[in-house]
Amino acid sequence: MNFTHYDLGNLDKGRMVEIILQGNAANVQLLDSSNFNNYRNGRQYRYIGGLAKKSPIRLQTTHSGHWHVAIDLRGMRGSVRSSVRVLPEALPEIKQIPLNTVPSLIHNRGFGIDADVDTTPEYDVFISHASEDKDEVVRPLATALRNKGIKVWYDEFEMKIGDSLRRKIDKGLANSKFGIVVISKSFIKKGWTNYELDGIITKAVSGEQIILPIWHNITKKEVIEFSPSLADKLARNTAINTVDEIADEIAELILNE
Repeated sequence: MNFTHYDLGNLDKGRMVEIILQGNAANVQLLDSSNFNNYRNGRQYRYIGGLAKKSPIRLQTTHSGHWHVAIDLRGMRGSVRSSVRVLPEALPEIKQIPLNTVPSLIHNRGFGIDADVDTTPEYDVFISHASEDKDEVVRPLATALRNKGIKVWYDEFEMKIGDSLRRKIDKGLANSKFGIVVISKSFIKKGWTNYELDGIITKAVSGEQIILPIWHNITKKEVIEFSPSLADKLARNTAINTVDEIADEIAELILNE
């Protein structure tokens, strides 16, 4: 029997093999060594694949071992050209430390409130950000959190004409359980955001993380250059997490506190 043979070597379970055909339809079979030997010698065998009328065809190994591809035209006329490649393995899954594993992330006395005073903060979350990030990240995040029942200090929710920005920020900081800091290139350039950040860090309890940085369109190198201590904090990144995913995790953390 005439067939085209590709020796793929040893492959792990779950590897994807791509076959491209040019010309005719063909029988495309992915076989381990034992079944390939049976196929070649005309004995009964098992295979992955079948008659392929379109390409590319992608077949996946079912176990680790030595694998082969055999392509033939049994029952068909014509000719076919082919090429085969093993697709690259997927990169390891990004694993993040869950927020609820950081026991100090929520400080029930809030920022700047005397530990001896039994006072419940008015807000669950204070959001510090640059205005340039409102549309893409901050407003959707603040809205999603509020819709989940989280009390959010966010300037568009709290500021009114004639309000003192500095006083409102101080009040928001002093009466929030923890702070979200949306760090971006725009944030780093802003004076007001640096004032807020200084307040959050100054009023945070030493040795505890009660701020959650959210990195947005910024590299770790840039964050380190801006604030080495902030770069070490458990954070979320909009390059990895959607705004909805971040909101879900924050809401779960607060509501289960």
